[in-house]
Amino acid sequence: MPQPAPGPAAPNVAPHRVVLVTGPSGAGRSTAINALEDLGYEVIDNLPLGLLPHLLDGPALDRPLALGIDIRNRDFGADTIIAAIDGLTEARGDAAQVLYLDASEEVLVRRYSETRRRHPLAPAETPVTGIRRELDLLVPIRARADFLIDTGELSPHDLKAELAAWFAPDGAAGFGVTVQSFSYKRGLPRGLDIVMDCRFLANPHWEAELRGGDGRDADVADFVTADPAFPEFFERLIGLTAHLLPRYRQEGKSHLSIGFGCTGGQHRSVTVTERMAEALAAAGWRVSKRHRELERRAAATPASGIWDTDAEKRPER
Repeated sequence: MPQPAPGPAAPNVAPHRVVLVTGPSGAGRSTAINALEDLGYEVIDNLPLGLLPHLLDGPALDRPLALGIDIRNRDFGADTIIAAIDGLTEARGDAAQVLYLDASEEVLVRRYSETRRRHPLAPAETPVTGIRRELDLLVPIRARADFLIDTGELSPHDLKAELAAWFAPDGAAGFGVTVQSFSYKRGLPRGLDIVMDCRFLANPHWEAELRGGDGRDADVADFVTADPAFPEFFERLIGLTAHLLPRYRQEGKSHLSIGFGCTGGQHRSVTVTERMAEALAAAGWRVSKRHRELERRAAATPASGIWDTDAEKRPER
């Protein structure tokens, strides 16, 4: 079986990369901003979005830029932020990306309890009230993310290491690949470069003992990969990927997103996504995976470490 071409050790990264950092309060947005600053990014936190075009039209920057956006922005709003994302994408192309720090309601409530801070959207109410309001506001913005990092199982140290791997401006991050599963019932995720339809594979949904599981479970994965059509499909898929990735990198792309879809986004697409992520990682490519439909149902596990709640800013240096 052909293998994906080896990933590069240190390819070039766009010199004027712009990363818009957002997510719910308490998910680690401030931790991420601080980590990017330590990586050498020019950091501007809570810049009024109306000033963004003037910033980008100004003198060329000599280092990548990270912009922190959250509900404390005076012109914060889903429509405003999406318009800013679209403007960044149009002006900067692949060099403009959205990083969304995510966490479940349970994790956010626990972090607010640990820090004993009030939520910006519910200063006179319980934190859970503000958390729910904010999560509702952020739904369309989350859907537009290029990078989504769920911090529920990460310590602050883990998050910083993850960001260093993906966003180091000196080239250490390299060319990144995201693979993700999704359900066609909910439409295609935004920003996919390549889409593969997995609905021709045998569907575990019709097996009563497999229906409640997902494509990460060994018995479900065995069922999917036992389909006579799977071996040739996956071999050709690996061959195509091995052919394309170096060429995308040569064209100057810093990130490629590949989506695998099936009917419910629970079984077949999840198995194929897992297998592809394993193959890419084994070949040395920096790969991130996500399962859109499973993420919607997943319960967060408490994390270790103390998190900021994005209500306290880092002292200026």
